[in-house]
Amino acid sequence: MAKTSSVEKNNRRRRLAKKFSGRRARLKAIAYDRARPLEERFAASLKLAELPRNSAPSRIRNRCEVTGRPRAYYRKLKMSRMALRELGSKGLIPGLVKSSW
Repeated sequence: MAKTSSVEKNNRRRRLAKKFSGRRARLKAIAYDRARPLEERFAASLKLAELPRNSAPSRIRNRCEVTGRPRAYYRKLKMSRMALRELGSKGLIPGLVKSSW
């Protein structure tokens, strides 16, 4: 099980990214638009830099929904390999069969 503080920090980052996503998208569109004047683009990039760092989607870490583990994460299932194996062995994941030979 991951530290609760790490999981909560990541949840805070998710909330901030969701909250600032519209503003970020607008400022990025202005900053990368070559048709606009240079001063306007520069001002947009400065405003973008003023936004909280944790509101950037790239700072969100994929973590297991069950254990909070940050590594060996399957995006499709939103869980780590260990949680997948444990739940699969118990028969809680439909269509997953543990192979044995």
